[in-house]
Amino acid sequence: MKIRRKTAVPRNAGAVLPMLACLAAQAAEGGFLEDAKTDLVLRNYYFNRDFRDHDAGKSLVDEWAQGFILKFSSGYTPGTVGVGLDAIGLFGVKLNSGRGTSNSELLPLHDDGRAADNYGRVGVAAKLRVSASELKIGEMLPDIPLLRYDDGRLLPQTFRGFAVVSRELPGLALQAGRFDAVSLRNSADMQDLSAWSAPTQKSDGFNYAGAEYRFNRERTQLGLWHGQLEDVYRQSYANLLHKQRVGDWTLGANLGLFVDRDDGAAHAGEIDSHTVYGLFSAGIGLHTFYLGLQKVGGDSGWQSVYGSSGRSMGNDMFNGNFTNADERSWQVRYDYDFVGLGWPGLIGMVRYGHGSNATTKVGSGGKEWERDVELGYTVQSGPLARLNVRLNHASNRRSFNSDFDQTRVVVSYPLSW
Repeated sequence: MKIRRKTAVPRNAGAVLPMLACLAAQAAEGGFLEDAKTDLVLRNYYFNRDFRDHDAGKSLVDEWAQGFILKFSSGYTPGTVGVGLDAIGLFGVKLNSGRGTSNSELLPLHDDGRAADNYGRVGVAAKLRVSASELKIGEMLPDIPLLRYDDGRLLPQTFRGFAVVSRELPGLALQAGRFDAVSLRNSADMQDLSAWSAPTQKSDGFNYAGAEYRFNRERTQLGLWHGQLEDVYRQSYANLLHKQRVGDWTLGANLGLFVDRDDGAAHAGEIDSHTVYGLFSAGIGLHTFYLGLQKVGGDSGWQSVYGSSGRSMGNDMFNGNFTNADERSWQVRYDYDFVGLGWPGLIGMVRYGHGSNATTKVGSGGKEWERDVELGYTVQSGPLARLNVRLNHASNRRSFNSDFDQTRVVVSYPLSW
């Protein structure tokens, strides 16, 4: 597969070109270059998924690839209206794969089932800043509760559109925006948006607006959001985050409520659901314990944009988030920092999640569980300082889908200048 280069700007590119012209005239002034930052991440990724049921369509997925993630973020030109530029360059190379073991989503697939030898893309976003407000137009990595980009494979997913963030008042962040196209984590192309519940039903765009307010010495945050995947679904979200010291313990709570309805032409059919969750934490010293509770109600599952991450869910795990219609789930988790044993930079995590009463395409009363274990180590000093190695293993068992065991080894080396 040839490397495809694209400058990812919205279809109304006329809004971006004047900003780029302004940049060319002012780049040598002020903080545009002085405050610029460039980051390069070298990411080596091994993925293995072993299907455990005899009637699975494939018995094994096994691939290995090398990724390069280059990000540039300029400062702003001087004046009342500061102008800047962000850019991202992504490139992935196949190291090992076969027709019978492909489709890990590390790499694109050819029509014959073979993984591409390499792929890549380039995206640009112009940005304007006035006081404590910022507008970005172009390709970006949205990370808001209603739309979180996925970075769970070799290269991150990106979206094309515009986003506004305003922090004019202390503690209050107002956000709004629209995205009209997406490049998936294993793709060099832009494509129309759709929903996880109906990937083939395309939408003209995703619109959102939200507000988050931090108070109580930033220990508490309230969030209210509303989003619309045009002609597919509408979604409202309320969220409360809180942390509190109690003696030697640090207690935390993450409470959320999603309400989903179909929108416009309802290309994904009738949607009527509400999802409530609570993720509670208790930390003491180098130990942190978690308990997650989650319930999906209504006639459909939780809605999200196809390809995006489910990190907003209380019970999000490596391979799922227990968001089928009617599903009830819980999880327990334990994290430990091995600095207490004289191994600074080494951290560990183990968790177990269980879901029941799920309604899926194969019927009702479905059950599933997932068990995750992860070790991560970051080099603390020397020429390889900040090099990170992550090893994780997951086991998934589902009454309504394939069972599998999965292993991933990810080595990342970040460079900045």
